[in-house]
Amino acid sequence: MFTGIVEELGEVVAVERLPDAARLTVRGPLVTAEASHGDSIAVNGVCLTVTDSSDKTFTADVMAETLHRTGLGGLSPGSPVNLERPVALGGRLGGHLVQGHADGTGEILSRTPGEHWDVVRIATPPGLARYVVLKGSITVDGVSLTVSALGAQDGAGHSGSTGGAEPWFEVSLIPTTLEMTTLGRLQPGSRVNLEVDVIAKYVESLLAAGPAGQVRNEGVSS
Repeated sequence: MFTGIVEELGEVVAVERLPDAARLTVRGPLVTAEASHGDSIAVNGVCLTVTDSSDKTFTADVMAETLHRTGLGGLSPGSPVNLERPVALGGRLGGHLVQGHADGTGEILSRTPGEHWDVVRIATPPGLARYVVLKGSITVDGVSLTVSALGAQDGAGHSGSTGGAEPWFEVSLIPTTLEMTTLGRLQPGSRVNLEVDVIAKYVESLLAAGPAGQVRNEGVSS
């Protein structure tokens, strides 16, 4: 489990393409200081398992499903990446509960620079918009952020709420986020990993189960 508070801005040093997977080697002196085989490290919000670590780098295998559902397949040597180690039991929950299981990817539609922060608008993938709420939490490339605005636009970029308009959400990035994460440099058209609030998904699943689910639970407890 992670919190979405990026510890280090790392760099991809090697990518080995395999028939149905890829092997990433990432430089991150902080997150690899005590890393060993089998440990977890989130890379751009995707939980990966360390298969080897040495000389301030770690290596992890990325299976085809992960490459398909996230933006990790687009990484190449030199790509910056957000890195976070799992939160220790009893540690501070600085962001929100993050599993490191990306639900999909979104596209940055625009970014508007401000005096003290940037406002970034991101297209919401089909099927995920219902989990995104105003002032709720969302993870973007491993960064825990607060949704500051919601809306939709048509294919021409005009705002609207009907007629098949594409949903979007906005986040406001403070100077620390701009400086210490990849979000400070991504431009419109960039693909980002998204993980919605897992609590919302569990609530939806429980409500969808209805009375039958309640009966099953009662049977188990008895």
